[in-house]
Amino acid sequence: MSTTESPSNFNNLEKMSVTELLAGINQEDRTVPEAVAKAIPQIEKLVTATIARMQQGGRLFYIGAGTSGRLGILDASECPPTYGVPHDWVIGIIAGGDSAIRKAVEFAEDDTAQAWKDLQAYDIHDKDVLVGIAASGKTPYVIGGVKEARRHSILTACVTCNHHTPLAAEVDIPIEAVVGPEFVTGSTRMKAGTAQKLVLNMISTVTMIGLGRVEGNRMVDMQLSNNKLVDRGTRMVMEQLGVSQEKAKELLLQHGSVRKAVQAGKA
Repeated sequence: MSTTESPSNFNNLEKMSVTELLAGINQEDRTVPEAVAKAIPQIEKLVTATIARMQQGGRLFYIGAGTSGRLGILDASECPPTYGVPHDWVIGIIAGGDSAIRKAVEFAEDDTAQAWKDLQAYDIHDKDVLVGIAASGKTPYVIGGVKEARRHSILTACVTCNHHTPLAAEVDIPIEAVVGPEFVTGSTRMKAGTAQKLVLNMISTVTMIGLGRVEGNRMVDMQLSNNKLVDRGTRMVMEQLGVSQEKAKELLLQHGSVRKAVQAGKA
């Protein structure tokens, strides 16, 4: 039996109080960062290779089914507003198509050929990087996708929550964050999902830093898509240039990003 399917360390959940249930979930969740920490050497290999390929015009792809697919799409969709990068730099694909983001598509994850077909729509090539996400490490959609991608000389990796899985055997860089049994047996949207989210945060954030999309500790290329972000950007320009709030906001709105506003202010 895989670790993600192992019986919970807790039993008789229906007899526990709300306080006991919440405390139990929190107790289990505390183990997740430790599991992720053990995978840092593999994450480093992936990020280093991803930066190099993206500097040459490559892209980062995520594929997954269910919760894993949704997490990949979440991470990919947040890169453009956070770092001001094009929408095709990081691409998330879910088994069953975009409708599966909200509603499960029956048996979509069991099609071994569909992932490669989905990737073909983006003209995936050998400068790209493909990360298969599957808590179980057994999802046919993901395995089929990375296997075919690797056959086409595309760098492949995976994020899984079991040791020595069929998925890990098919990729160049396996990332295994083994978090142990779930609080509700087999509910991998919980600890496994949290671990996957942490790993994806690390992959995309460090990649974007490596590609020069952060200065100091600031998101200098973030999209100004709402008043909160305009206010944040204004403060950043004020700090960098030592100008008034009014002047900082004027520069920001005129030039469209903190980076460009600061460059213009220093010119």
